[in-house]
Amino acid sequence: MKIAVTGAFSYSGKYITKRLLERGEDVITLTNHPNRTDPFGGRVKAFPLDFSKEDDLVQSLRGVEVLVNTYWVRFDKGSNTQPQAVENTRVLVNAAVRAGVKRIVHISITNPSADSHLPYFWGKAANEKTVIDSGMSYAILRPTVLFGKEDILINNIAWLLRRFPLFGLPGDGSYRLSPIYVDDLAEMAVEAVYKSDSYVWDAVGPDEFTFKEMVGLIGETVGKKRWLIPFPPRLALFAAQFLSLFVHDVMLTPEEVDGLMANLLISKEPPRCKTSLRDWLMEHRKSVGMNYASELARHF
Repeated sequence: MKIAVTGAFSYSGKYITKRLLERGEDVITLTNHPNRTDPFGGRVKAFPLDFSKEDDLVQSLRGVEVLVNTYWVRFDKGSNTQPQAVENTRVLVNAAVRAGVKRIVHISITNPSADSHLPYFWGKAANEKTVIDSGMSYAILRPTVLFGKEDILINNIAWLLRRFPLFGLPGDGSYRLSPIYVDDLAEMAVEAVYKSDSYVWDAVGPDEFTFKEMVGLIGETVGKKRWLIPFPPRLALFAAQFLSLFVHDVMLTPEEVDGLMANLLISKEPPRCKTSLRDWLMEHRKSVGMNYASELARHF
């Protein structure tokens, strides 16, 4: 089977592609980063993910049976905005339909809503509607916070705990989240490739923590148990933005704080993934947080 994966050289797309190659599939990628190191030794042919050239996207997708779409942007930077990402997704899905792609596996987020005031969540809802209205069969997977060797949030919390005597919680830290291991998400996505029915599933791991519990677990596991101090949310955000100047990155956004505190990163569905953050942290306690993971360096 010929399968296209957006962002196969990046994070979740890389885990999905690895599993597809292990099954002997013919995988191509559409990527914004053609010069990024190829982890697959040339086995995955790369095409430009250029949303200004829909006809070229159509040609790149000719002969593809399933499109696995991981494309999104975490925060606005220049013209690379979340509203623009909604339009870009519409272009990509339309190109897939024109190319004759039969099925799409689309990575979304838990609790998207067209009524949300947060661009991340209303944008994800708009993308889901585009997928559902496309006429292709679809699987929409809604993960929460991903963790794994290349993750951003969990790693950088550990990085901060390793270096500072206290950790400022936005608010009281009582809001909840259910992290998911990136390879568990990849397994769900690959299984969805071979199905024919259309469905929307939350993708969450077996653990549900308050944010304060999760930060405490990370600190305890890496041997850096710290004071966890409640901060007014905007003060915590200001502190993160101040630290961002020194790491040349965007450490935290206002929308991420609002989404966390609104309990949008948990699911009412039973967990479909098996890897516990607690167990993963114990296995990787010597490496997690040793180096800062930069979103800007990864994507820009």
